[in-house]
Amino acid sequence: MSQSGLTRTELRAAFSLASVFSLRMLGLFMILPVFALYGQHLDGYSPLWVGLAIGAYGLTQALLQIPMGMASDRFGRRKIIILGLLMFSAGSAVAALAHHILWVVVGRALQGAGAIASAVLAMAADLSRDEQRPKVMAIIGVSIGMSFALAMVVGPILAAQWGLSGLFWLTAVLALGGILVVWLAVPKVVSHAPKGDTLPAPQRLGRMLKDPQLIRLDLGIFLLHFLLTATFVVMPSMLVEAGLPSERHWELYFPIVVLAFFGMVPMIIVAEKKHLSRQMIQLALVVMLGSLGAAWYLQHWLWGLVAALVLFFVAFNYLEATLPALIARIAPAGDKGSAMGIYSSSQFLGAFFGGSLAGAMAQYADKEGVLLMSAALVLLWLWMSRGMRHPSHLKSVSLSAPALTGREQELAAGLSALPGVLEVNVMAQESAIYLKVNTQEFELAKARALLAEAG
Repeated sequence: MSQSGLTRTELRAAFSLASVFSLRMLGLFMILPVFALYGQHLDGYSPLWVGLAIGAYGLTQALLQIPMGMASDRFGRRKIIILGLLMFSAGSAVAALAHHILWVVVGRALQGAGAIASAVLAMAADLSRDEQRPKVMAIIGVSIGMSFALAMVVGPILAAQWGLSGLFWLTAVLALGGILVVWLAVPKVVSHAPKGDTLPAPQRLGRMLKDPQLIRLDLGIFLLHFLLTATFVVMPSMLVEAGLPSERHWELYFPIVVLAFFGMVPMIIVAEKKHLSRQMIQLALVVMLGSLGAAWYLQHWLWGLVAALVLFFVAFNYLEATLPALIARIAPAGDKGSAMGIYSSSQFLGAFFGGSLAGAMAQYADKEGVLLMSAALVLLWLWMSRGMRHPSHLKSVSLSAPALTGREQELAAGLSALPGVLEVNVMAQESAIYLKVNTQEFELAKARALLAEAG
């Protein structure tokens, strides 16, 4: 097959690993729109515990994402992914058997301990060529978005039929299905991509924490998932109070998901064609602020809450799709794995703190307090976004190059002289070279030819 298309192995790797991701994320996401309502039969139920249960998985995900990625590099991707899925399934079983909400929190934390995202992405990199890797990652990214949309619809339907316990049992089965996919569908080709693309390097994490552009994006994803979990601590009960029975919530979420998807597409097109990433992010934040204001002001009118949710998910979907793409462009050459590691940890910490603080606010203040807190955080995010820059036409490229020792300076100088190359990072210990390039000027074939001549 030509260099412009995915090989059969790459297609198989992309869709099988996307399935593993989707099965796991579907189980996590299905709980969001239903737990505040269907968990009321549990002993110890309170808004505070609801928030902890919704967000608990985020804390263990944040703490273990980087260690699990490093473990996959040492012990093998497949072993760590299967171990993570087993932990996720065990956590689901604990939550399904729980009679006290405390044990649901324990189960959710155990679910999060199966932190396989970095290992899955690293395996995707292992099984794809440099020039095709973005396509493989894009397929996995789209699958996560689709699993979220599906979960918002089927979660309320299944919860109405099976209850909360049945939903947790289903998530356990889905995780076990993910193990079957790993064993039967994921290619067993022995390969290894340069680590800097996918796995974090502990010794270089400090560098990522000092970059003001990366910090803005890390705080942004923290706040985005804070807002998501906080919203679903209070929104299901607000819909019930506005006159929509819990078993009919799926009728609402389906059109909302569809409208939100079509609503974000023009924003993505404008941001890319006009190089207006910062302006579109700010517009999305204004839209989200409007959604929170509408939810607060129109909370007793069902159609007012519907409009608020449509606006919220238009903004959420755009930001969820845009922020990781910006991280990948801005991250220094060879440090994309480290940048994404911090980004992922920030995302899951946001989920934990959003659920926990919103639960406390809902218990000791009221639902309006949660919405006002969320609105204040959106305003903070808007203020932080003023210094963002659009990384137009920037891309990270990784090249495999064995026997680099002693020739680092020579290769770095030669590659730096190529048109479009902005940054070169030669990693002899990884047999890899990382480039930051301007896609309008850079030609991958010239870089490969230079390496071939040097070899």
